[in-house]
This record gives sequence, C-alpha cells and structure tokens, in this order.
Amino acid sequence: MATPVICPLSIVPVRSEPSDRAEQVTQWLFGETGELLERQEKWSRVKFDHDGYEGWVDNKQLAPCPTPNYDPDLRVIGPDSLVDLGDRPVMLPYGAVLPFYEEGAILWQDRRIPVQAVTNQRPDLERADLIEFYLHPFLGAPYLWGGRTPWGVDCSGLTQMLFILMGIYLPRDADQQVLEGEAVELLDVCEPGDLAFFTNQAGKVVHVGIILTRDTEDRLRIAHASGRVRIDVLDRQGIFNEEEQAHTHRLHAVRRVL
Repeated sequence: MATPVICPLSIVPVRSEPSDRAEQVTQWLFGETGELLERQEKWSRVKFDHDGYEGWVDNKQLAPCPTPNYDPDLRVIGPDSLVDLGDRPVMLPYGAVLPFYEEGAILWQDRRIPVQAVTNQRPDLERADLIEFYLHPFLGAPYLWGGRTPWGVDCSGLTQMLFILMGIYLPRDADQQVLEGEAVELLDVCEPGDLAFFTNQAGKVVHVGIILTRDTEDRLRIAHASGRVRIDVLDRQGIFNEEEQAHTHRLHAVRRVL
C-alpha cells in the first residue's frame, strides 16, 4: 500500500531521475499531497494526487501526511503569505494548498497552525474575468522548464495552475492536456478558457496556451509561456508575435475543458 506524503516546503523540484543533476520535470507546492511509490536511501518516487504525475523527490523535502486533504482546491492567491511551522517559517507560493483551512488556521501534522493568506474562495465571476484575475500574477514570469509558479513557469504548468485555481484538474504536460475536453473546430467560436495546442516540425504537441477575451480589434488573444508569460494574437496559422512580426507557434487544435 502506498504511503501518503505531503510537501512541507515552499516549492520542491521534482526530478526525472533520483539525482540533483537530473532534469526538473515539475514542481511540488506546499500542502500538495502524493503517494510514495518507491523509497531509496536519498530519494523517493512520488505520484502526485493533483495530476497523477510521477517523479523523484529528495527525501529531505517530503513529509508524512497523517491526514488526507479532501479540499485541495483551497489555494493561496495572495503575495507574501507565510506560515510558521514551529521549527521553521515557510513562504507560501502562489498556488500553495492550505490543508483544512478554517478560521485562519491550517491542519499540519495533527496541529492547528495560524496562517493569514488570501485564497481562491471568492465570489463567483464570469470565467473570462476569473482567468484574467488568476493570470495577472503570472504575466511576465520567466519561462522555467517544469515550473508552476510566477517565479518561473512553463507553458503547461501555466495552464494547469490556472485551471487548478478554478477547481479543474488537468494533466501536467501539453501532450496529455490535448486529450482532455472537447474539440473546438472553428476559431470563430472560441471562448475564454479554451486551450490552444501547437506542434513542432515532427507533429508532436509541444506547446499550449489559454485563450482570453478578444482585443479591441476583435482578434483572439492567447496567454502562454514562451521566454516569459506573455499575451499574443492567435489566428488560423498559430501564435503571432507582434514584437517579432512573425508566427512563432503552429496551431494544432483547440480544446474546451469545463
């Protein structure tokens, strides 16, 4: 039987292999949980509850999870949030989970610990407005392979986190996300929140962005991580970068995930 574990630090790198030199394939944020599948002397292979992704985590960067968290949708969306775990303070990144948060406290290792944080429990907004609201802290964030926060994020990490904040759980990578939802056959009927996918020369899905409201010229806008998190124009060819005056990504498909 797999052992439940929880992320006890702000942002933990998840590796492709049990080595500090191995590629970072994703990140594990404070309060997110997983199942320990394999434990070695210094590393553990973990399957993460929020997306089923598997990777290697340093044993010093995980903790046992005595109480399963049944409300992983409650996440931090404000800056400068801090929790004092007693032996150390932990900065809470954008998107961190607050386990069993109520009345200004979380449940951590069977203790109630006070924490002040702005969460994604907000009045209902239209989907387009909600996406723009959650996207704002990411704008200008540097591209980081495997990243999931405004301190560094990749394309599928951006779309995954925006959907998580809306209570929708996507797989981790673009070539997995393209299998979700329903196809949108025409750009003319795209809606804010639709996901647009792009291929490389070999036809493999390698990039994803999220469609926003149209601009003042009635052109589709798309938010994506390419060098940095940016907003560009989407047309039938793909993403048009006005700074470069060129198409930078070739459109493959649009999918709607509700």
